[in-house]
Amino acid sequence: MKRLSMFFLLVCLFVLCTVPASALEYTIEAPAGAEFAQPTSVEPVITADRGEQSNMDLSKNNPIVAPTFGSNTSYLPDSGEPLYPFLGANAVPQTAPNAAVIPLPNIPGVSSASNAGNSGVVAGPIGPSYGYTEVTQDMYYSGGYLGRVKIPALGVNVKVYEGTDSETLAKGAGHFEDTSIWEGNICIAGHNRGTNCYFGEIHTLKTGDTITFTTKAGTRTYSVVSVSKVKETDTSTLSRTVENRITLFTCVRNQSAYRWCVRAVEDK
Repeated sequence: MKRLSMFFLLVCLFVLCTVPASALEYTIEAPAGAEFAQPTSVEPVITADRGEQSNMDLSKNNPIVAPTFGSNTSYLPDSGEPLYPFLGANAVPQTAPNAAVIPLPNIPGVSSASNAGNSGVVAGPIGPSYGYTEVTQDMYYSGGYLGRVKIPALGVNVKVYEGTDSETLAKGAGHFEDTSIWEGNICIAGHNRGTNCYFGEIHTLKTGDTITFTTKAGTRTYSVVSVSKVKETDTSTLSRTVENRITLFTCVRNQSAYRWCVRAVEDK
């Protein structure tokens, strides 16, 4: 009997050692109820034509900076500027097959609008199109400058060169590289002191004061809508815009961390 019991225990031990181990099977249900919010990163894909929300990127990868409180666009739907305009604000989404590209008219003195770095304006149900005109060689005047800024209220009449380094600003005003030179947001800087202090008094401009900008693409007149002091590291004012505007910058005396920023929009 004792031998039989020992044999039975050995058999049980052998069986336990030879049966393969396996992980426990279980599932975890997603949280639900009023205490848990819905995910905020949503990229809806609507394939049916039933009037649902259009297919657009609503995720955290495409944030929009709200317009300034009280500005002339603060009350408009879908207003604001992309925080990361370089992510493709100018691109035609692949989800809008019916979108069309309307060529821009020819520009006097320039072979075509496309040669000036702008292939056209996107039209169709894809939202706003952000204007941008690239600086190309045929945009330069014989004197090596790109245009001329006039501010009648301050008696300013200055040529605009490409770049914002010290050497460039010693000649006149400087155009921010990688910003538009005609369509959309044109960004220009100038000194506020010294012999070339062309922008030294731009912080005294008032709403409605005019600024004109002339390039080979033509002449536009803009009206000032805001004068503000921004941090030197704030690049949001350099973003592309749907509307045509010109943005002027200069240093703030004795405050190296700040810049004066004047925004003006095209007169209609």
